[in-house]
Amino acid sequence: MVRALLFVVVILLAGCPRIVRPTFPHTDANVLLRAHDSMRARVTSLRAEARVDQRGHQGRIRGTVLMFVEKPDRVRFDAMTQFGPAAILTSDGATFSLTDLRERRFMIGPTCPNNIARLLGIPLSGEDVGRMLLGGAPRMPNAGVSLAMSDEGYYRVTLHAHDGTRQELDYTIRESDANAPPAEQRLRLIRAEAYDAQDATIWRAIYRDYRVIPLGEMGVAMPYEVHFFDPRHATDVLIHFESIDLNVQVPEGAFTQEPPPAVSIEEVSCE
Repeated sequence: MVRALLFVVVILLAGCPRIVRPTFPHTDANVLLRAHDSMRARVTSLRAEARVDQRGHQGRIRGTVLMFVEKPDRVRFDAMTQFGPAAILTSDGATFSLTDLRERRFMIGPTCPNNIARLLGIPLSGEDVGRMLLGGAPRMPNAGVSLAMSDEGYYRVTLHAHDGTRQELDYTIRESDANAPPAEQRLRLIRAEAYDAQDATIWRAIYRDYRVIPLGEMGVAMPYEVHFFDPRHATDVLIHFESIDLNVQVPEGAFTQEPPPAVSIEEVSCE
């Protein structure tokens, strides 16, 4: 209860629109999850520019990142300076590559959370990072599900695994959908959090500043701010999007790279 109240305080202090309680709420967690998935399914790729503020073991790092994301698991992040890219991370779903132009290093290895975290600081798989940047979240597999309505008026879906771990997913709706039936409510994920069997947070993602981006006959609401925490790795990453384009034609070869001249080449593992 205390954690839920603290979450509401954080959302309100962040300037998010007020949470609206639906008059006709969802009653089935699986139906709600499928409804949200169907809305996000229309988004297949993203091109964006973002300001990233990362705090971790290396201190505080801030800068502009250009990105391409393409479902299911392809990502590209270019960390920029005023003179051009300083580092480029790519993954085609299987092979990870990172060019560090400041230190003249080229790293290559399998795609895994530890390697993805080398640039963004987010220790998730390429697929899970893509889901998060596209307004969704990684989901605990093979879990039982339950649905509750919070006192504040948002939906909370809880996934329960057999090993005692769990995940919470909080959804709200647009103010204009307050009196809409469940099938017509436009759901927005505002928080995703995973816990271990001792109830300690594994990671948490907060989604704010939703804006509707035109896409076909209907727009798609995208979070322009994603705040990711991982207390196990002392990671705190705030991503604030400056621009987002959806379902773009990604340039051929965007998710792979070759080592540039005069760099040291290193093979990296997932350990």
